Amino acid sequence: MTTPSIRIAVDIGGTFTDIEILDGRTGEIHQMKTPSTPSDPSIGLLTGIREASERFAFSLDEVQYLLHGTTIATNAVLERKLPLGALVTTAGFEDLMQIGRHGRTDVYAITATPERPLVKRRFSYGVAERVGADGRVIEPLDETGVEALAERLREAGVRSVAVCFLHSYANPAHERRVGEILRERLPGVEVSLSCDISPELREYERLSTTALNALLVPVVKGYTDRLAGRLKQEVPQSQVYLVQSNGGVAGLGKAGREPARLLLSGPSGGAAAAKRLSAALDEPNLVAVDMGGTSFDVSVVHEGTVSMVNEGEVDGLPVRLPMIEMRTIGAGGGSIAWVDDGGRLRIGPQSAGAEPGPACYGRGGERLTVTDANLLLGRLDGSSFMGGGMGLDRGASERAAADVAGRLGLSAEDTAAGVIAVTNSSLATAIRLSLFEKGMDPEDFALLSFGGAGGVHACEVAEDLGMNRVIFPAHASTLSAWGILWSDITHDLSSTQIGPLADLGPVLSERAARLAAEGERQLREDGVPQENCILEWALDLRYQGQAFDLRIPLEAADFSPAGLAAATEAFHALHRQRFSYDERTVPVEVVSLRLSAIGRLAKPAPVPMREAAGAEARTRAVYGRGGFAETAVVTRQAVTAAGVAGPAVVEETYTATYLPAGWTIRSHSTGALIAERTQRH
Repeated sequence: MTTPSIRIAVDIGGTFTDIEILDGRTGEIHQMKTPSTPSDPSIGLLTGIREASERFAFSLDEVQYLLHGTTIATNAVLERKLPLGALVTTAGFEDLMQIGRHGRTDVYAITATPERPLVKRRFSYGVAERVGADGRVIEPLDETGVEALAERLREAGVRSVAVCFLHSYANPAHERRVGEILRERLPGVEVSLSCDISPELREYERLSTTALNALLVPVVKGYTDRLAGRLKQEVPQSQVYLVQSNGGVAGLGKAGREPARLLLSGPSGGAAAAKRLSAALDEPNLVAVDMGGTSFDVSVVHEGTVSMVNEGEVDGLPVRLPMIEMRTIGAGGGSIAWVDDGGRLRIGPQSAGAEPGPACYGRGGERLTVTDANLLLGRLDGSSFMGGGMGLDRGASERAAADVAGRLGLSAEDTAAGVIAVTNSSLATAIRLSLFEKGMDPEDFALLSFGGAGGVHACEVAEDLGMNRVIFPAHASTLSAWGILWSDITHDLSSTQIGPLADLGPVLSERAARLAAEGERQLREDGVPQENCILEWALDLRYQGQAFDLRIPLEAADFSPAGLAAATEAFHALHRQRFSYDERTVPVEVVSLRLSAIGRLAKPAPVPMREAAGAEARTRAVYGRGGFAETAVVTRQAVTAAGVAGPAVVEETYTATYLPAGWTIRSHSTGALIAERTQRH
């Protein structure tokens, strides 16, 4: 038997599946891409692992860890491919999902767009019970009514049930008893309890999160069961983990029980990579942008830290779970260009995806995409795409462009240039929003560009934002998978406790002891040695009278007067940064105590990358500021510390970088390339 020493990270995107391999025998890191298989993502995953095994000379028996980012949960929600589910809540609150929060994202719309509730009203059931905000039982649980309800659920044929009672975060006894009854009487039906998934205040957000989880369990559990079966046969010694929205990983069992934690599974790997690179590059302030085939994800590293939020949303549905703060728009290489009724050129959010893909892929796609536009402008080379393993059909791109060009009354080249200009404007807007809402200035940040489609846009987007430096990391095309490669097991726990922070030191100390015991218990179940366990703490704080709170990381679970004073000062400072003011005379309230229980996974030390010698520079016609011009084309390995001046195209196996005139790009000791603006236009 060989000793497992191979660590594999996989990020399954809408177009390609990215794979990073850390070989513990040599310390070398390898990358590769393979087409995704949307009908069953595990097929593309296993195909890629087999190809990697052959290409990089390791046996599948040597795989120790398989860390896997997936979009299966997100896609199921976006496409509403969910099983029939039911909601059980406190009697009198059956309409809560339909009422929602009455938020209007488009304030200028004459009529509000009706929301699509996850659970239809006729499948929302009330149960006689009531718990107060202080945890006292006001009305006992009607167990007879719950038993009768179980029969109605059986007759309805539901496959999953979400249970969410008022104030169950303060006292979960009623929810747990209902869970016991339903599981006993409805074998095979998945039951999710809000006290397990999101034990926090704000009943609508907690209900939405629990309902999402319940409906996703059959979808994700079916996938994890298939994946586990296939991996047991082909990669028998590997330990398999799925990436969560918080940037950590969880075992297949927990992922199957709590799939709502996977909704930002893939993109969180890119944010984790950005945090790691921030330290390596000595760049404390980075805007990390991941542009793949279908989406553009923005995350921010500020003073070396990636922001975490307590709540996000997917398709307008609130998800009250800790996750990396991220903004996503539908703009990727496969985004489709179209002309609206007003004659305006629009890009996305529709995508050609992996099947059929952009027109130039030659797989039946007929509509113009961002990738087609870059090919027509010479920023991509059809003969070297994917390392020459996947040629691009320029003629197909020209035919796709002709349709859009005819509607705009432009040439194919001018249409392609318009596609890039509109795309870049959308990307810059997403970055501005991500920074401005935090009170930050783009000029104080460097742009970290990765993803297969990002390099040909990054410098022009940076110019639009007034940024002067763009970093293209090593393995840029597969960086989300590279970030996943270094992930650790992470369990998020919380305890809601509302009241003046200055008065709650003893209560918070007692809550912290309970959370620590539970976090350590979960890590022991994962087999994590005590010396590899780390506890990270945070408080959700707000000013008295506010309806929102801010997450304040803590150095330790120190709730002494000095510790509380430090937390209060950190809250004032963050509030001033976000909202340009603080109110030091107003009492600070605590809302929740949070714990991230982290189990460090063993990681072999990587060796510095050994780059192959680059080919000699050549030229080709590339569309720049003044139209087409003969432009230098160099390999990534040919870029040295002396630098290359733009205009130029830097090519590598899985991506390319377009450097406009007025920019210079040079190599960095980490293997990254750093582009700096030397002239303003």
